[in-house]
Amino acid sequence: MEVITIKDIAKALNLSTSTVSRALRGSYEINPETKRLVMEYAERMNYRPNPIALSLKENRSRSIGIIIPEIANNFFSQAINGMESIAYNRGYHVVISQNHESYERELVNTQYLAQRRVDGLIVSLSGESNDLEHFKELQTKGMPIVFFDRVPQDYITHKVSADNFVGAYEATAHLIQQGFRRIAHLTSPSWLSITYERLEGYKKALQNHGIPIEESYIKYCSHGGMNPDEVEKAVLELIHHPERPDAIFSAGDRLTTSSMSLIKREGLRIPEDVAIVGFTNLISAHLLSPALSAVTQPAYEMGQLATEFLIDLIERPKSTIRFETKRLETKLVIRESSLKPA
Repeated sequence: MEVITIKDIAKALNLSTSTVSRALRGSYEINPETKRLVMEYAERMNYRPNPIALSLKENRSRSIGIIIPEIANNFFSQAINGMESIAYNRGYHVVISQNHESYERELVNTQYLAQRRVDGLIVSLSGESNDLEHFKELQTKGMPIVFFDRVPQDYITHKVSADNFVGAYEATAHLIQQGFRRIAHLTSPSWLSITYERLEGYKKALQNHGIPIEESYIKYCSHGGMNPDEVEKAVLELIHHPERPDAIFSAGDRLTTSSMSLIKREGLRIPEDVAIVGFTNLISAHLLSPALSAVTQPAYEMGQLATEFLIDLIERPKSTIRFETKRLETKLVIRESSLKPA
């Protein structure tokens, strides 16, 4: 296969090579329409920058470090696809590591990636990470860092997340509109941003519909569903509650699927005895029995935006940048698991 070059793209689009080069780098100097034409043509012709030549020219590794809780999670695998789609076209490779909800593993992975001289980091915090000094130290030394999904509150950099509050509100309001009143919430560690935002959306929906908040219906899983015993304890406490919840709003993939399995194991039916709505990007949600109602996040787009932010920080290190926090819209997909039987 013939390798296409920047000169070939420039000739085909009747542009200068410098314009094409800047457009491929996402330069703010090139107008959006020209960028779009160049990027679409480059993708169509399978153009790929030469990362070795670029790294020698720019004294960069042309690599980006990504730290996430786990690749097996559908949300994170979709987000990585979005990250790679941008990074690859901009001449960067990605190096992926998993923290498995462990602060220690996150710390080790961060140090390793820094030693590998990645040009920047995209991070989704572990369930144990309430100390961010390792990131602040790297940022002070000039390492660009962008957070996505699980983002720190008091940290100055770009952040990309879903609108967790609205997603949780809509899920809870849907259950209420179906006639459920004793709605429990199964969620992640209390200090994570996604936990707080989803909890607030859940509470606000209850308040707006005149339903008292019952604290014993709110269960935190400090390992985000990765510890089966922890999830089982939380779910059994809910379904053996003196006033058993008639619905559960669950805040993650593993929490949701584990809940469904445990509810069935205890001889209860979904949704007849306990309805359920998840906050999950499970691609098999419609194949579960019953089909799972879920709040889905634009994971692919979140990954793309986080990568665009990071590459902008890498390639314009001396520019005055206004850091942004972007929240992308979620979508509630209603299926059988949350529909009250007639």
